[in-house]
Amino acid sequence: MAAASLPETVEANKKRSNVKYVVTCATLASTASIILGYDIGVMSGASLYIKEDLKITDVQLEILMGIISLYSLVGSFAAGRTSDWIGRRNTVVFTGVFFFAASLLLGFAANYGMLMAGQFVAGVGGGYALTIAPVYTAEISPASARGFLTSFPELSINLGILLGFLSNYAFARLPLHLGWRVMLGISAAPSILMALLVLGMPESPRWLVMKGRLADARAVLDKTSDTSEEVAERLADIKVAAGIPADLDGDVVAVPRRSRGEERQVWKELVFSSTPALRRILLSAVLLQFLQQASGIDAVVLYTPRVFMSAGITDSDRLLGTTCAVGAAKMLFTLVATFLLDRVGRRPLLLSSTAGMVVSLVGLGVGLTVVGRHPDDDGAKVTWAVALSIASNLAFVSFFSIGLGPIASVYTSEIFPLRVRALGCALGVASNRLTCGVVSMTFLSLSKAITIGGSFFLYAGIAALAWVFFFTYLPETRGRTLEEMGKLFDVTGTGLEAEGDAAKEVVEMPTK
Repeated sequence: MAAASLPETVEANKKRSNVKYVVTCATLASTASIILGYDIGVMSGASLYIKEDLKITDVQLEILMGIISLYSLVGSFAAGRTSDWIGRRNTVVFTGVFFFAASLLLGFAANYGMLMAGQFVAGVGGGYALTIAPVYTAEISPASARGFLTSFPELSINLGILLGFLSNYAFARLPLHLGWRVMLGISAAPSILMALLVLGMPESPRWLVMKGRLADARAVLDKTSDTSEEVAERLADIKVAAGIPADLDGDVVAVPRRSRGEERQVWKELVFSSTPALRRILLSAVLLQFLQQASGIDAVVLYTPRVFMSAGITDSDRLLGTTCAVGAAKMLFTLVATFLLDRVGRRPLLLSSTAGMVVSLVGLGVGLTVVGRHPDDDGAKVTWAVALSIASNLAFVSFFSIGLGPIASVYTSEIFPLRVRALGCALGVASNRLTCGVVSMTFLSLSKAITIGGSFFLYAGIAALAWVFFFTYLPETRGRTLEEMGKLFDVTGTGLEAEGDAAKEVVEMPTK
């Protein structure tokens, strides 16, 4: 009996060891997202001091806050090509260089122009981080834990946001001209540390197969798969998706380099003349990323101090302390989501999360509207409205973080076929960043036009439309391998289903 159980014991020990290895790799890849989140969070508090120190207008402040999202479009599109060229791992290192340069520019900024230059570099780095971290993590993860692991980038962004809020609180008492510069510049150190640590990660097995390095890919899969059988299955699936014949084997095989014509073909295949299945995948990713931001999350995160000021909190310590509570709630519920994604599934979390966001935004709109109609009140008569505003704010970021926040990046990174995955994720991130930029750069003006309460009623309406879209259009992806996703979206029985069947056939061939 002991002898019979020995292989099972060895397999179980290997699985535990591999889980630790994959978690370590996913954590390292997600460190870029921590720095991005820090840049987002720290700017919410630093902006108050920047405006006072540099004497800039609300319009200039809006542009400074939101322009980083538009700049990240450059990084998101460049990341797709860069990651196919130099590899997923080296692209993460490249991202760290951008963040390091941005930290120096922002920390030593002497005027508004230097701040804008720093935001441009940070935006490009942010586009890289938002694209490459989910792609790398999805490609290295076993199907059994992919939801858990690919939620790490979103978890890391929220950790970074919380650290940014804490930085605001810690350095707020420094002299005005120094405090905000320290807040913005201190992230230079972790940027360099990240770039050095990431060099110890393995390369994505899918990228290695695309380059013909089958032995290297097999070695990585052996360290990141649950069982030996899964190694063979994943490698066979990836080879089919990469267009490598099933009977072609060896340590290194010749894979033709992608020409410019083939790169244009990828654009044509995904965007201009795609199959019904690919169109549905692309529309799912683009609209999911759009609706994530259009429902107002960045308006809440970037302008949390202003929202609480509108709710009647004017003391700086209480203001920054309450802001930190928002960051803590966002971080906590994103952490909860990482453990639920592979147990509950994407759709249940997404639908319940969005429904909670609708209710919270309505509550926030009601509370801020009531407070806004009593500007000269001492607060005693509208204490309930102040409490409702604070509670609704915390509830909104909590509901967002347990579903729509992490699921957008998880879902986008796992539904595209291998040959168009980098470009597809880049388009999804571009949709996300463009929408984020518009929301961030219009919030103050929108609040003046329709009141701050009215702004959140508008976001509530968008979130309600998002719930309808998610319910009617997005299939469940839990437990599916990346190579099986085509069947979920191939509603007509053409296009991607053939690729999925081919992958299955190749996997089954050795067992016949």
